[in-house]
Amino acid sequence: MSIAGLGYSKGLFVLPFDHRSSFERGLLGISGRQPDSGEVEQLSAYKRIIYEGLLEALSNGVPKESAAMLVDQKYGARLLAEANALGIVTCAPVEKSGQSEFDFEYGDDFRQHIEKAAPTFTKALVRYNPEGDATANENQRRRLATLSDYAHSNGYKFMFELLVPATESQAEAVAQDIQAYDLKLRPELTTRTMAELQDVGVEPDVWKLEGTEDPEAARSFVAQARAGGRTDVGLIILGRGENDERVREWLSIGAKTDGVVGFAVGRTVFWQPLVDHKEGLISRTDAVGRIAEKYQGLYELFLDARAQAAAV
Repeated sequence: MSIAGLGYSKGLFVLPFDHRSSFERGLLGISGRQPDSGEVEQLSAYKRIIYEGLLEALSNGVPKESAAMLVDQKYGARLLAEANALGIVTCAPVEKSGQSEFDFEYGDDFRQHIEKAAPTFTKALVRYNPEGDATANENQRRRLATLSDYAHSNGYKFMFELLVPATESQAEAVAQDIQAYDLKLRPELTTRTMAELQDVGVEPDVWKLEGTEDPEAARSFVAQARAGGRTDVGLIILGRGENDERVREWLSIGAKTDGVVGFAVGRTVFWQPLVDHKEGLISRTDAVGRIAEKYQGLYELFLDARAQAAAV
């Protein structure tokens, strides 16, 4: 496809809560079956709490033009419609939840579901290691090229969430130390993956990537995202459910990197308030407020780090 018009260079601070299988399992203990109607209503109500946290953060000063939400149609279809009506940037996932190999949640009907959701961004979560299973990687490249072509031919931006899980041999090479893998091996594997996908026509407007403690690695991600004239492609840092300290470090390094336009941090923001509310430790109002405060705090952290970098 042509790369003309590709990219998104504005600020993009996403509150993602498109979790499905982990949401079901973590909040209601549902595993190996579909939730019943009452459970669907309950889980949808929890997602509304997160959405209201985003709205409260907007009312407290986070600019609407920079904020965004990522939510699934299974539990958040009404929220997508409401946010679209308010002019909030929306993102909707297309992948099956909890799968090691990317495939469309709604099969060949993915196009109709995207059209119904009418998001700003259609989003794909992909687990891909260039040294992983060759057949699975080929399947993923083919499906993702189809999605990329569809999105750009129909007026949607394309957000690509990339996780690069270690292969067994890679994990052994760092003695099963995930942080060592993140620092020593994952950066090069990430840029290789990005190049492989670009080579077959997978063209994200925004790459949503795991963060890094290495500023040079962060710059290499941006360089690959913008290779070959893709000068407006943006990159955002995801939280990966990490602890607060590590997320803050990732965001600070990202903020100081030209081409990183924001973040997408979900569980770090909303999980504990939801759990505390479910267990009766805090009120619904308090859960909304804590989510708003956490999201806004990360937004301000990002802006402060960027300002510090600019002042040097």
